[in-house]
Amino acid sequence: MNDVGSSRHSLMQESELEVLAVAAIREHRHLIAADEAVYEEWTRASADPSVSAAVLKSLQDEYVARQKKSEAQQELLSEIIDALGYVPKVAPDGEA
Repeated sequence: MNDVGSSRHSLMQESELEVLAVAAIREHRHLIAADEAVYEEWTRASADPSVSAAVLKSLQDEYVARQKKSEAQQELLSEIIDALGYVPKVAPDGEA
């Protein structure tokens, strides 16, 4: 874990950390949904012999880049939750 990030978050108030955690959880959900969409497109394209190797490579590169971004965001979320000490409840998207 990143000690700098941990110490940065440990200086925050619980209410601030909870707001950050909720925002990070929502961002994580958004990234996962977008990653799944790209993965599904890549999978469909891979099964279609008319799709060029360049298009497949582009989809693969996009998916790998998204996975790296999701991993970094997951690490940030983990730091925030560690500092907060619990996982706040977050309603599914579209619910209050």
